[in-house]
Amino acid sequence: MFNKDKCKSEMQSSINAFSSELRNIRTGRVSPDILKSILVDSYGAKTPITQLSNINNLDNMTLNINLWDASLLKIAEKAILDSNLGVTPQNDGNNILLKFPELTAERRKELVKFISEISEKFKVSIRGIRRKYLDEIKKLEKEKNLSIDESKRYHEEIQNITDNSINDIEKLTNSKESEILKV
Repeated sequence: MFNKDKCKSEMQSSINAFSSELRNIRTGRVSPDILKSILVDSYGAKTPITQLSNINNLDNMTLNINLWDASLLKIAEKAILDSNLGVTPQNDGNNILLKFPELTAERRKELVKFISEISEKFKVSIRGIRRKYLDEIKKLEKEKNLSIDESKRYHEEIQNITDNSINDIEKLTNSKESEILKV
């Protein structure tokens, strides 16, 4: 039988992943979350820099990374450079400072375009989940385990869940875009 809650939870997982992805895109104030995706080769294993250090905001545009193991400074610095954050790390022997530039109008437009691309990727993911459940319903109908009326009702329910999920993604996208474009 069709499980409406399972369909909803799969789509909600996509929305949560999208929301998490948006948190990594900086707006006015730079957040330590922006470094979550940076992996440092630590003792033969790729480890997120957030698990190897304390990361603090010194001001709105500067992050201080205090690594617990000073021998990882050079490796962490290289990982930050390779990450395309658009910032050059400054090493003072104990800490790494990241001074982020103010967002220019051009960079804001690039970020908005990037957010639209990510948004589309997650909408496609949600449509893929819809397709999976619609195929499941069609299969049940073909096997005569589901009447035509039930099938239609389930199709409508799946479409409603999909529409709501895509609306949620749109709301998150619009909110983040307006946050970025606000000077």
